[in-house]
Amino acid sequence: MSRLHDPIQEGLKRGWQVLGGAYGTRPEKMVCDVAIIGSGAGAGISAELLTRAGLKVVIVEEGPLQSSADFNQKEVEAYASLYQEGGVRKTKDKGINILQGRCVGGSTTVNWTSSFRTPAGTLAYWQEHYGLMDYTNDGLAPYFQQAETRLSITPWLTPPNENNDVLRRGAAKLGIPAAAILRNVKGCWNLGSCGMGCPTNAKQSMLVTTLPAALEKGAILLVETRAEQFEIAEGRVQSVRCIAVKPNSAPVEYGSKATKIIARHIVLAAGAINSAALLLRSQAPDPYERLGRRTFLHPVVMSGAIMDQKVQAWAGAPQTIYTDHFMDIQAIDGPMGFKLEASPLHPMLFTSALVGYGQAQAELLKKFPHSHLLLALLRDGFHEQSPGGQVTLRADGSAVLDYPLTDFVMDGARRALLSMMEIQFAAGAQQVLPMHEMARPYTTWAQAQRAVQEFPMKTLLTKVVSAHVMGGCGMAGSENMGVTRPDGVHWQLNNLSIHDGSIFPTSIGANPQLSIYGITNRLTQGLIKRLIGKNLTLA
Repeated sequence: MSRLHDPIQEGLKRGWQVLGGAYGTRPEKMVCDVAIIGSGAGAGISAELLTRAGLKVVIVEEGPLQSSADFNQKEVEAYASLYQEGGVRKTKDKGINILQGRCVGGSTTVNWTSSFRTPAGTLAYWQEHYGLMDYTNDGLAPYFQQAETRLSITPWLTPPNENNDVLRRGAAKLGIPAAAILRNVKGCWNLGSCGMGCPTNAKQSMLVTTLPAALEKGAILLVETRAEQFEIAEGRVQSVRCIAVKPNSAPVEYGSKATKIIARHIVLAAGAINSAALLLRSQAPDPYERLGRRTFLHPVVMSGAIMDQKVQAWAGAPQTIYTDHFMDIQAIDGPMGFKLEASPLHPMLFTSALVGYGQAQAELLKKFPHSHLLLALLRDGFHEQSPGGQVTLRADGSAVLDYPLTDFVMDGARRALLSMMEIQFAAGAQQVLPMHEMARPYTTWAQAQRAVQEFPMKTLLTKVVSAHVMGGCGMAGSENMGVTRPDGVHWQLNNLSIHDGSIFPTSIGANPQLSIYGITNRLTQGLIKRLIGKNLTLA
C-alpha cells in the first residue's frame, strides 16, 4: 500500500512539543493553565477548544504516540501496543474481557467508527433520576452537530459488507427494522482494519483531528507518562504527579524522577476505570461513596454463524448496520434490552471469540472465510438489579473492575443469544454457534433454541466481552447522587473537571464515542466561559 502523508510525523518535524519515551525527557516541574489527563474522545475535544481559547495546555497520555506510519494491520502488534493491558484487560473475576484504548487518541484511535447521539430515552432517564435537567435532546443538539461537522460524522454511503448485510437481510426477513450507522471517516478506503489503527488517516479520530489542532496551537503532549496522583488540599488539586512508564505501562526503572504539573485547572479524561482509579489513588474526597461505583460496560454476548457464501468479515467497514428493536420493545427500566451489531473478524479476534478447543475449534477455523459474528450490547444501569460494577485498586495501585454478571444481566444475555441466532438462520446460516462453553454448532433454529434455553448462564461459561466503558464518576444534580456536577466539575474539588465517559450515570445504550464528543464539547465551552469569559464553539 502506498503511504499517504502522516500528519503526526509532519507535525513533529514542524516542532510540535512532545516529550516522554523516545521524544525526550520530561522536566521535573511544569506550570500551565490547564492539565488534561488522557488523550481520547473527551480529552481531544477539550484540548482543541482550550488551546483555541489561548490557554496553555499540557496533555498527559500513558500510552505511546503512534501514527499511520506505524499502523500495519498486524493484530499481534496493534493489540499489544494500542490497548489497555495489551488487549487483555479483564474484570476482577476474569468473566469479561475489556477492549479499551491506551495510546495517543485513546479508544478513538482503535474503535470501529460507529457514531450515535445519546438516545432520547437515556437522557429522559438522567433527567428523572439524576437531576440532569439541562441534558435534553434540544439542549445537546447544537453540541452534537458541531462535533459531527468537526469529525466528519456522516452516513456511510458504500453498500454494507457481507458481514453487516447478513444482519440486514436476516432482520428484514423477520420483520425487524434495521438501519445504517453513521461513521466518523473522510476518504475511507474501506479496508476494515479500524481496530488496529487507521493506516490511511481516514478515521477522524482525536489522533488526526483535535490533538494535532491543539499541538499546532502550542499544547505540550507528554507520552508514555502516567498521571499517578493528585496532590489535594483546601478543596483543590494543587498539582499532578506524573511518572514515566514503558510502552507496556510498567514503570520505568525504580527511582526515576517524577514530573509535577501545577495547573490552574485540571481536566480528567483518562477514561472510565482509569479516571476513577486516579481519584482513588489520590484519596479524593468521596463523602457519599460514589467514586468508582456504577461503572458500566454494555456487556456483550456473541453468536457466530457459518454461511454458504464467503463472508470475509475482515474486509470492508466494520460496523454499518444495527437494530435497536430489542431495546425499543422493552421499557428502559424493565428487563435488559440490547442493541445488535455485526463484528469484524480478524484471525486473533476470531480465535479469541471462539469457544471450545482442540479439533473442534480447528474445524471452525477452517471455515473462517464463511464465518459471521453478531454482537448484542446489553443496556446496563437502568434497573435496580443492574447497578454495574465497582472500580477498586490492586496492591500496586493499578485499577481493577469488579462487575458481577447477575441473573438479571444473564437473562438479557440468554434472550440476546436467541435473537441473534434466529436472525442468522433467517439470513441463511448453515450453522450457528452461540458463544457459550457448552455450545456446539447447531443446524436448525429449533435445535439451537432448545440448547440455549437449557444453558447455565454463568460467568466464564458464557463468553462476555466489552468495548464500551462508562460511569464510575457519574454526574448528578446533587452531590449525594454523583461524583461530578452537571457542568462537569467535581462536586468537592473546584478546579477539577471530568470530561470522559466516566461521567455517564448509566450506560448510553449505544456506542458511546459521539455521546462523549457532544457532551464534553458542551462542558468545555462552559469551562472556557468560566475561566476567561470567552465564547467558543467547536465547529
